[in-house]
Amino acid sequence: MPATSPDMRSLFAAAMNELGPFPPAPRLAAGVSGGADSLALALLTDDWVRARGGTMLALIVDHGLRGEAAQEAAQTAALLATRGIAANILRLDSLLPGPGLAERARTARFNALTAACAEAGITDLLLGHHAADQAETLLIRALSASGPAGMAGMASLRAFPAGRMLRPLLGIAPGALRDFLRAAGLRWVEDPSNTNPTALRARLRALRGDPAGDGFATNTLRATAAKAGHARRQGETDIATWLATHVSLRAEGFAIMPPGPFPPDAFSSLIRAISGATFPPARAQVARLAARPYQATLAGTRLLLAGSLGAGSLGANWLLIREAAAMQAPIPAIAGAIWDGRFRLRSGVEDAGVGALTFGAVGGDAASLRQRSPLPAAILATLPALRRGGEIVCVPHLDDSTSPWPATIQPAQPHPAAPVPFVVGA
Repeated sequence: MPATSPDMRSLFAAAMNELGPFPPAPRLAAGVSGGADSLALALLTDDWVRARGGTMLALIVDHGLRGEAAQEAAQTAALLATRGIAANILRLDSLLPGPGLAERARTARFNALTAACAEAGITDLLLGHHAADQAETLLIRALSASGPAGMAGMASLRAFPAGRMLRPLLGIAPGALRDFLRAAGLRWVEDPSNTNPTALRARLRALRGDPAGDGFATNTLRATAAKAGHARRQGETDIATWLATHVSLRAEGFAIMPPGPFPPDAFSSLIRAISGATFPPARAQVARLAARPYQATLAGTRLLLAGSLGAGSLGANWLLIREAAAMQAPIPAIAGAIWDGRFRLRSGVEDAGVGALTFGAVGGDAASLRQRSPLPAAILATLPALRRGGEIVCVPHLDDSTSPWPATIQPAQPHPAAPVPFVVGA
């Protein structure tokens, strides 16, 4: 049942204990919109971290979509300052009204928050989703015919490339959070988008008729999510076990798989790792291909027989590789740059004094690398490379530390269940 007790600090501490362990004097960041939920999160996090000798940074995202948003962000930062809470305002200027705005805004907000955390050297980002948000998420996923994993709702802990995203309020009702703020004498901002009937979540919130978030329906939905969450954790353990036993995940960003069939969930997990996607592909498509594997493209990957590429050294196995046509265009080669959602440029570029470089795919130059690697051209084409003036100067997976263009890379976002990360030299 969502917590409604006035002892909010104890409830929050218990939730944080489940998400730990944390280092001594922890440094945390919290996304704060100025609404009641995130404002309560900021106060609770600040109390919790101060008691442990640590610090907290509030990150306020201004999407730039409403005229009053900039003023609200400034007011929220000023309010937090009265409580001794440091805050940074992150302005998003690239969002424009149009199709998929909610999804685009969500992605832009997450990218801005995680980038700010990386810049500040903070690995734990807290978000203010609460019990009613979890209930609504479950309803939305049920309406979209989500599978068992989706019906576990939002996870209280999720890893991203540079750290962890934590949701310590998922067991707390929004009414209790508002009571906590009233007791503290604080006022919050009401975002009109929360009641906009054009948004599915807002319509479901109105139909649920439980603004306090502690009613029977909300509790039942949360209990359902919790039960599915336990099953999802067991499923992820099963996925990791199968992958570790049957799959070789190569440093170059491809996987060697057995003859098949494959467990659909494990196959979906592997597709995410190879494509760099944040979310899994459509379940029905994955299940069909996993049951009877054949050469195909799916969700930014290609499933191929090793023999069809002339890769006899890889055995009579299936290969899952990145689909070349789906790869990202080259980007500036600066330390920390993430290309194609798969590879992060880690170090070495600035020290080389090379001037302007780009970071992108080997692509059509794959044939020229065949003498340097036994890998098929289809795989070589998907490797990341550094270019200057359009000419390849370094392919990190093929060049060692003696190269005049030293660079090392690491994966941007392998799936947590993947048994081996993409690490050069593995």
